[in-house]
Formats: sequence, structure tokens, C-alpha cells
Amino acid sequence: MLIGDSREDMMMENIINKAIDYITELFKGNADGHDLSHTMRVYRMAVRLADSYPEADILVVRLAALLHDADDHKLFNTENNANARAFLIKQELDEEIIDQICEVINSVSFSKNKGRKPDTLEGFIVQDADRLDALGAIGIARTFSYGGKHGRTIEDSSKHFYEKLLLLKDQMNTPEALKIAEERHLFIESYIEELNNEMQ
Repeated sequence: MLIGDSREDMMMENIINKAIDYITELFKGNADGHDLSHTMRVYRMAVRLADSYPEADILVVRLAALLHDADDHKLFNTENNANARAFLIKQELDEEIIDQICEVINSVSFSKNKGRKPDTLEGFIVQDADRLDALGAIGIARTFSYGGKHGRTIEDSSKHFYEKLLLLKDQMNTPEALKIAEERHLFIESYIEELNNEMQ
């Protein structure tokens, strides 16, 4: 049994490493806040949150986190998770697992889901991990990185704080994520106050 578990672990790590190589190539040259560094932060946070939920399918969590922006409409003109599915099919994963991973990926987007919560624990975890990366200092940095790339002024970019970032704390799914979100939310509020003072 131990040997079997070890073999499965090795197979999973091999797939994870291939996924990292895949997204490294996929996001090459992109620096608007939806890039490789963002994906890796989401991945690490998802793994961290999943530690509190041994019943979660860790392979689904890890691959969904790594591939969650592989078909983001802001970056790619794809349908039906084409990039993610192409990679997963190449790894010869079961169709059921592929569908589960894509279901989690589809539950992550803030703009597409309009407050709808995921249907699975794995979806809760990955959605929380992605949204935590939109909060705190890194969330502020990503906001201005995206805005600058798309020609937005500081004032226009700052509207994103009210349209999305300050709403995220109350949309967390897990208590572990909520605790982190509360701290990062306070940081953004403090930053906005100082920014407004300096811009007067």
C-alpha cells in the first residue's frame, strides 16, 4: 500500500511540474497581474488552505489553481477551457477528473460568477485563493499593474477598489481565508485613505 501511495505521489508531482512548465510558457511576456507570479501565489495559497481540508481532492485543487487563468477571457480567445483541457488530456487523466478541474476553474472568476458560490469544496478553496491575491498589498500592486498596461489613470484604476476589492472579504468561503482577507482588507482601507489624502 505504501509503495502504491508513493507511486501515486510521484505521478502527481510529475503532472504538477508539467503544469508549471505549461503555464510558464503560456504566460510568457504577460505582466498585467494575470501572469505566472499571480498563478503561483494562488497555487501556494490553495495548497495552504487545503491543508485544513484533508477530504478535499488535492490533485483537483492543485491543478485547478495552476490552470485557473489558462483560458481567462482577458488573455485568451478560447472556449470550453480549451487550453486547460488540452493540457489535462495530454496527461491522460480520467475525463471525470478533467471535468472536475474545469468546473473548479469556471467557478473562480469574480466577473463571470456574480457572487455565485462554487458547488464543491475544491471550488471554495481555489476561489478563495484567487480572491486573496486581489487583496492586501499584492492586490493594490496588481490593480495598478493591470491599469497601467491598459492605459488607465491612477484615478480610474482606483475605482477597482470599490468595484471589486473591497467586496471580496465578505465573499470568502472558508474561515481560514476569511481571517487572511480581514487583514488584507484593512490594509487596502488604510491605503485608500492615504491615497485620497495625497491626491487632494
